[in-house]
Amino acid sequence: MKQQRTALFAILVAGLFMTGCNPTVRVEAPDKPIVINMNIKIDHEIRVKVDKELDSLLDTKQGLF
Repeated sequence: MKQQRTALFAILVAGLFMTGCNPTVRVEAPDKPIVINMNIKIDHEIRVKVDKELDSLLDTKQGLF
């Protein structure tokens, strides 16, 4: 009888420990919006404009170099 009580108590304690260790997974939306910096295109356009201006300058002044 004492062994049955001990076994029942052990099962009860193990059950309490098992319920306390349940993993939880939460999927939540972020608080702040996602920001993507798109400065690459602007920088590229500036370089193309400068290159075109340099080409026209070098074509007009033949003895520069």
